[in-house]
Amino acid sequence: MKMISLILAVIGILMIIMGALWAAQGSGLFPYPETSPMINQSQWITRGGILGILGIAVIWISRKLKA
Repeated sequence: MKMISLILAVIGILMIIMGALWAAQGSGLFPYPETSPMINQSQWITRGGILGILGIAVIWISRKLKA
């Protein structure tokens, strides 16, 4: 069970990082690559926030499995 909780924790962390990247690109704070269709598109801020929240939930679940 410890291996599953570790894998879920890593997935959750990656989800948070990816969500932050999506939100940063959507807001124009991280305009890379320049040809990305995500730059300055507000729907990516929302999608990134949702992904980040889901990542937090996955980490919370992984902590509950460990206990």
